[in-house]
Amino acid sequence: MDTHYLTYILTIAKKENMTKAAEELFVSQSTLSQYLSKLESELGTPLFYRSKGRLTLTPAGSLYIEAAEKVMSIKNVLYQNIQNIENRGHITVGVTSQFGLTMLTDIIPAFKVQYPDIIIEISETNLPGLTRLISEESIDCGIMAINEIPPFSPEQVTILREEEVLFSIPVNHPYRKKNPDRPIPIGEFAKSFGEENILLSKKGSTLRRLTDMVLENAGWIPSTVCETNSISTTRSMVAMGIGVTFISDSCAADREHVAYYHVEPKLTRLNALVTRKNWIQSQASQCFCNAIRNYFN
Repeated sequence: MDTHYLTYILTIAKKENMTKAAEELFVSQSTLSQYLSKLESELGTPLFYRSKGRLTLTPAGSLYIEAAEKVMSIKNVLYQNIQNIENRGHITVGVTSQFGLTMLTDIIPAFKVQYPDIIIEISETNLPGLTRLISEESIDCGIMAINEIPPFSPEQVTILREEEVLFSIPVNHPYRKKNPDRPIPIGEFAKSFGEENILLSKKGSTLRRLTDMVLENAGWIPSTVCETNSISTTRSMVAMGIGVTFISDSCAADREHVAYYHVEPKLTRLNALVTRKNWIQSQASQCFCNAIRNYFN
């Protein structure tokens, strides 16, 4: 039952502004405007009054919103009832970082013992992509690394922990001799590592945003840059002496070949569970989400 277009109209009604609605839905404003125009043409009447950038419901719009909310409610109750039949169902979960995959590897075996007929589908994507999938309700939940609280309602977001981000260099790097374990002040990076090849995560990731912030604050203009979207590849490149990088604490492995330093002031990101807005959870999905929420406790 595809109802994500109903979400478009419900969001426009909530935000009363096309730009804000498009931002929340992670679609372009033109896409949203075209869909609304097409729908109003099909209905033969406007759903919103347009006035100085504000969209307010017409009488027809109020009727449409009322019906849309009923359809969404019926869908949610139907899906929940279907999933509760003999504890069968399907949970779709997205992850943006290695810590999420590690978490699911630990959680799923015990969950499958309790709910063997529940299918769990895992998708790995970047933060903007996962945020869009949750907004469109194309996926049930996401385990994500974030720099700030995402644009969802409070009941959708659970902050799991604050995770430190470390700076990594090869263990045989000359810097290790003069500083084996002292935290590295941000102001020291340009002087000590200005000639190094820096390994960057792809744009849009939490690590990239933190790295860009450090580079700017340190006045550090790297001589060479390499971009990769694989943490394991980046870590291996550091171990081989190809470059230096910032890496999350949960991925700080291979300490025989890679040295990790705290940064001063401390660099952190948030690990969070985000669920789609209209997800009426079955007993199994509640158990699954609770396992994620309690993972770090």
